[in-house]
Amino acid sequence: IINDSDITAQLAIQGPKAGEILQEITDIDLSTIKFYSWAYGKVDGVECLISRTGYTGEDGFEIYFAHDKAVQLWEKLLAVGKDNIVPVGLGARDTLRFEAGLPLYGHELSESITPLEAGLGRFVVLGKDDFIGLDALKKQDQEGLARKVAGFEMIDRGIARAEFKVFADDKEIGFVTTGSPAPSLDKYLGNALIDVDYTQVGQELFIDIRGKKRKAAVIATPFYKRGR
Repeated sequence: IINDSDITAQLAIQGPKAGEILQEITDIDLSTIKFYSWAYGKVDGVECLISRTGYTGEDGFEIYFAHDKAVQLWEKLLAVGKDNIVPVGLGARDTLRFEAGLPLYGHELSESITPLEAGLGRFVVLGKDDFIGLDALKKQDQEGLARKVAGFEMIDRGIARAEFKVFADDKEIGFVTTGSPAPSLDKYLGNALIDVDYTQVGQELFIDIRGKKRKAAVIATPFYKRGR
């Protein structure tokens, strides 16, 4: 195994026009690459690994290539995309994944938050012979969840940030895992890991924002769906 990280660059082209833009400068038929699959090909003449991946809730591609070609491909993609592409960083990726209901490790998942609590039970196969955490997950599945991640919208003014405490019926019931303005929806939203009895849509919550309890309400997730 050779670690090529220091000589490898990556660009992510994400959004509904990602395939259309990238197709103009690659010799690979992008329609043949299935979601979460990859292929080798050239982009603007540069050898690349092209994967149909991303974490934005939209279609998209990530391309990996020799780091000394990064400026060339960056400038080419912006030139080809014209008004349909803009450069963005990880802050935008985070709000997009959050709006689309995609969990992030260290927030909706952690060493103390299980995939069942995070609403990812469809990815957990409890019928396997063995894997790390199997016994704990089986027990949790059999006994039922005591807490789980739910989405909420701020009713009062304020931004609920990660780890802020959540209250209902005058008692602490959990904490915020992710909280942010949602630019695509023009709302202030969040996810929280809370007692399961308080996760039904419409449930009134209060978020402790710098010592003041601000009203919120549980809403359905994902907050945003592709094509909306």
